[in-house]
Amino acid sequence: MPALTRRLFLQNSAIAAGIAPWVSTTSVLRAGLANEKVNIGCIGIGGKGASDLGETSVGHNIVALCDTDGQRLAQAAAKFPQAKTYTDWRQLLEQADIDAVTVSTPDHTHAPATMTAMQLGKHVFTQKPLTHTVYEARRLAEVAAEKGLITQMGIQHHATARLKIAVQVIRDGVIGPVSEVHAWTDRPVNFWKQGQQRPKDSSPVPESLNWDQWLGVAPERPFVDAAYHPFHWRGWWDFGTGVAGDMGCHLLDPVVNALELGPPSSVVAEGPPPLPESGPAWCILHYEFPQTAHTAPALKLHWYEAKGQPRRELFQAPADWPGSDNGVLFIGAKGNLFVGFPEMPELFPKADFADYKLPELEDHNHYTEWTTAIATGGRTSCPFSYSGPLTETVLLGNVAHRTGRAIRWDSANLKAIDCPEADQYLRTVYRKGWEVAGL
Repeated sequence: MPALTRRLFLQNSAIAAGIAPWVSTTSVLRAGLANEKVNIGCIGIGGKGASDLGETSVGHNIVALCDTDGQRLAQAAAKFPQAKTYTDWRQLLEQADIDAVTVSTPDHTHAPATMTAMQLGKHVFTQKPLTHTVYEARRLAEVAAEKGLITQMGIQHHATARLKIAVQVIRDGVIGPVSEVHAWTDRPVNFWKQGQQRPKDSSPVPESLNWDQWLGVAPERPFVDAAYHPFHWRGWWDFGTGVAGDMGCHLLDPVVNALELGPPSSVVAEGPPPLPESGPAWCILHYEFPQTAHTAPALKLHWYEAKGQPRRELFQAPADWPGSDNGVLFIGAKGNLFVGFPEMPELFPKADFADYKLPELEDHNHYTEWTTAIATGGRTSCPFSYSGPLTETVLLGNVAHRTGRAIRWDSANLKAIDCPEADQYLRTVYRKGWEVAGL
């Protein structure tokens, strides 16, 4: 590793930000660029990273590309021949002309790459979940605010008219104070595997893949064909955050946003006994949140994975209503609001809202919102001051499952009360040689 990068990684990690990341929902304003074109480096350019690269390139300059898979790197380089290429994101971040970076890697690399970029003064767009651990999420929110950077977590549904309508309906009090929310998803099932033991075999590493750099901060383990790269890493705790991390940031975003929720007071998990290395085959999480202006009194939030759903009668929907494989149900004093993924919002019982017309709102581009904010000194809708706390909430569900304990949450001190076994899941130790300043 070049000496400059090694010094950056091993410097003192204590950074006193002195902010309360649960309250701000907009990023700190920063002066725009003189020529209104952003020089962007992209870390992780396969899968979701390919679309992130394509979207953020519109009207701006892609000057650097990084991927541990040489085939993916070559494909992107053919589209952006002027960009320098890397297999090590630490080397990319040393490129002096980069203003901002996208981070679209497996979850375990999100915080290390993002923190290092911010320490170098670069604006960041990081895919959901923002981080691999609760502690990392808190630190990224603190440092982003300290340095006044333009940040965005990649939850593109946030920018849709569908979710904006749902948020406005709740904020307008159409269904009255909300006492209960149910959110559900069909993941993992047909998408990736969970509930697994660690593979005992190994496979030759493909010539195009730098396996050591793909592992990065994670503990060493043998490569196993199709078990981890390029997609099934999501179900392994060393690399992914399971269903909660993958879909929780999407489905719980309108809940946290509409109800202006702070940190939960408690979370408890139902499901099979926790496995040391893999997420559960199914899980139900039960959160409680302190009262806000939109809830009465406190809020109960129930999360279902692997095709689990709330009881049909809770919806108060017509008998022929088709339902949804992924959705959110708000239960209010005056009625219920459903918003699907991708179905549009609906109010139930239908007869009670026959004279009400949903707001007319439009989609906006989640990616150009970020690049425009950098170029002009504007704002984003999912800065780390908002998405960091959202990620903390989502990942606390995994902590509850992995400990098998009810978590009573002390957010100010980042501690599970009377549950010391939770500490190992709130923060992890990075592999030797991959230490990151500030984490």
